[in-house]
Amino acid sequence: RHPRSIRRRRGCRRRTFGAFAIERNAKEKVGRVHEDVCTTMATKTVRGMRMVGRKREKRTNQRTRNVLARTHPQAHVEEGRTATFPKPGPFQRQEDGFEVTVVGAGPAGLGVAARLAGFGAKVAVVAPALQKPWPNNYGVWIDEFRAMGLEDCVDHVWEEAVVQLNTGSEHTRQLKRPYGRVDRKKLKTKLMRECIDNGVQFLEEKVNGVEHRQGTSYLDIEGHGELPSSIVVDATGHFRKLVEFDAEFNPGYQGAYGILVEVESHPFDINKMLFMDWRDDYAVDKNIKQRCQDLPTFLYAMPFSETYIFLEETSLVARPAAPFDDLKERLEARMKHLGIKVKHIEEEEYCLIPMGGVLPKFPQRVIGVGGTAGMVHPSTGYMISRVLGAVPSISDAIMDQLTLFGKQKSGNGNGNIPSEGLMRACSEVQAEVACGQIWHVVWPSERLYQREFFCFGMDVLLRLDLQQTREFFDAFFGLSAYNWQGFLSARLSFGELFIFGLALFGNASTEARISLLVQGIPGLLQLLLNVAKGYPQPEDLLEKDETQGLLKV
Repeated sequence: RHPRSIRRRRGCRRRTFGAFAIERNAKEKVGRVHEDVCTTMATKTVRGMRMVGRKREKRTNQRTRNVLARTHPQAHVEEGRTATFPKPGPFQRQEDGFEVTVVGAGPAGLGVAARLAGFGAKVAVVAPALQKPWPNNYGVWIDEFRAMGLEDCVDHVWEEAVVQLNTGSEHTRQLKRPYGRVDRKKLKTKLMRECIDNGVQFLEEKVNGVEHRQGTSYLDIEGHGELPSSIVVDATGHFRKLVEFDAEFNPGYQGAYGILVEVESHPFDINKMLFMDWRDDYAVDKNIKQRCQDLPTFLYAMPFSETYIFLEETSLVARPAAPFDDLKERLEARMKHLGIKVKHIEEEEYCLIPMGGVLPKFPQRVIGVGGTAGMVHPSTGYMISRVLGAVPSISDAIMDQLTLFGKQKSGNGNGNIPSEGLMRACSEVQAEVACGQIWHVVWPSERLYQREFFCFGMDVLLRLDLQQTREFFDAFFGLSAYNWQGFLSARLSFGELFIFGLALFGNASTEARISLLVQGIPGLLQLLLNVAKGYPQPEDLLEKDETQGLLKV
């Protein structure tokens, strides 16, 4: 292995942003010294053949997983329920603490920890239940996970998804986009193994709070006292354990009640995933019928076999949140109407996702990632692909600031990083400036403007009744694949989102246009007002000291 300083500099030069970074850097770790790159046609041909072979192998493996899910559907659930993950060694407390401490061990936290430790940073992860499986089912579009090299962390794939707007085949929309369920055990195992291999220290305890003094953050760890760290990352999800807000947090909520069940039979095509079913013909009870009109909910279903299925009644967004008892009652009524008789419940899921609302104040001394940083899509509730795709750029930004700390410690702004000791800010001012730079990568201006549009979409959805909701999604899924897929995956730029909005309005029926105008104008005015105000840029907060190459307030 290289000396620590060399490993750091090499890692910092690797400016790989975006979704491809996870796969690329995992491959780079195999050989850190030097590898001659042969550019002959013969080598290119061999590489091409190998790549084709890998793709075929991936497709074969996925087909095998789908067959196993149908023939032995309970196997994955039992394995997940008794899951054992890679066990890290005993926590080795460092006298001076760590350079980065990540609080939380979800996908965002483990992803950031693994990448930073791979660059040579001294990293710790603190979480209360490291061996506990992640609770919720994650559904993802396969193209998003494939782009990040995580296709092997999907345990079932449906080649198509279906949207059922109302009763009758004329209200069915086929989505030609493969959809999959994340293998939660395999993804967590993969990220934890990478953390352990890169030297991340794990501490299985609760964090009670954090204080910042003289450029260092001190975490209050239950039973362990203070743990110093150069930078603290809050990856505690929607608990928002350490990040601060300067306004009331009043989001919309996506609520869902789901069950993974063995049934006698069900009426769904096992080759297609039911993305949304807005039918309400199951609501024979007048009370339920009226609730469906006022607060629309849809059925989300993953059929793994003829007798094994995940069913979930979902409120797309509501404020206040839809009660779980109401969602459970609707799901039971829907199942009775469809003739689905449950033989055994494997899992029961209660899911509540905050959507939209105010973001944490930034810059601030604690860096937020994932749910705690408000990275949930405000119009859809999707997050995991967005978060894992952002891990490389956020981690690189953190490493860049640690490198600046190290160069200052060497006594020369252009000098080498010291091979001993921690990279740490010399003052609280420098630490605040560094965290401000990192927050700008967590939420760059383009993402902030994009989020404003998504929040506008959420506000419109909050106001729609059942029939208006059906009309909205009829127009939405009637758009080009580029538009509806780009919206769901948060790939459209702010300018493209306005073009998307015009296309949606033009594609809507007359009734839908009227409801969009009535319900959307107040939110549109607020959107334009927020955009006109703008967001502070790093250059607005900082100025550069040319003599030392350091950033100062």
